[in-house]
Amino acid sequence: MHILQSEELSVAEIQEILGMGQSRISTHLAHLKRSRLVQDRRAGKNIYYSWSLSGPIKEPELRNLIRLAVADMPQAALDRSSLQHVIAKRKNRTREYFNRLAGKFGRSYCPGRSWQALAHLFLTMIPSIDVADLGAGEGTLSQILSKSARNVIALDISERMVEIGSQLAKDQGITNLEYRLGDLEDPPISDDSIDLAIFSQALHHANSPQRAIAAARRILRGGGRLVILDLLAHGFEQARELYADLWLGFTEVELVHLLEQAGFRENDVQIVSRELNSPYFQTLLATGVK
Repeated sequence: MHILQSEELSVAEIQEILGMGQSRISTHLAHLKRSRLVQDRRAGKNIYYSWSLSGPIKEPELRNLIRLAVADMPQAALDRSSLQHVIAKRKNRTREYFNRLAGKFGRSYCPGRSWQALAHLFLTMIPSIDVADLGAGEGTLSQILSKSARNVIALDISERMVEIGSQLAKDQGITNLEYRLGDLEDPPISDDSIDLAIFSQALHHANSPQRAIAAARRILRGGGRLVILDLLAHGFEQARELYADLWLGFTEVELVHLLEQAGFRENDVQIVSRELNSPYFQTLLATGVK
């Protein structure tokens, strides 16, 4: 009732906001409907729920009751944040456009056009800033960023990755790229020294994603930006053995909460890629500003 008082929501949206199973939510909604506290509206395959206009309790009294009830619920603030994210997703028509474009991109051949080439194009447009690539591996991304950035720190927990990456940078004559050995949750990087911090398919390797994101904020200057590329939550358990993944991706709402808890603002999370083959991994892009 708390999240429905300002928005009409589908069962799937309520499920995403509350993080509960569909059957449990449907059962509660059925009780609320029988009590004439909510009403439903069908739109295609979706059923939307909202407050009933002719319920047994007058609206001002009901709002007051709910306000008193949620005052003792620590989850209420997170629910409100999740609600805002779900509504923003619903309104984001741009995302739908690019999803359609991405589907056509792979089916239409054009010589020299590829996502890899476009990545190089945009990464070389990075201004002269200080960048930290957290969980960089051999540092392919770091090497591309170094073409435009002032300085790049490539951090990884693997001694071998740091060794190989350092040698690659030396062989290519890259002087503004430094490889450092360290943990995502406690990077050996000075406070307030970085303009852009990146987790590129690295956050799911952190023991505590919350601590890793908080550490990224520590090293960022005021106004600095955090960018996260990671997998949408999935059920492919083999990833733990195949790729040493500690977390099977994240939901959009989880990343929004992690960014908010760390103190980031202007947070945005969206799905930017969908694989067509099993296990059908999807990629999330999350950004926040210190």
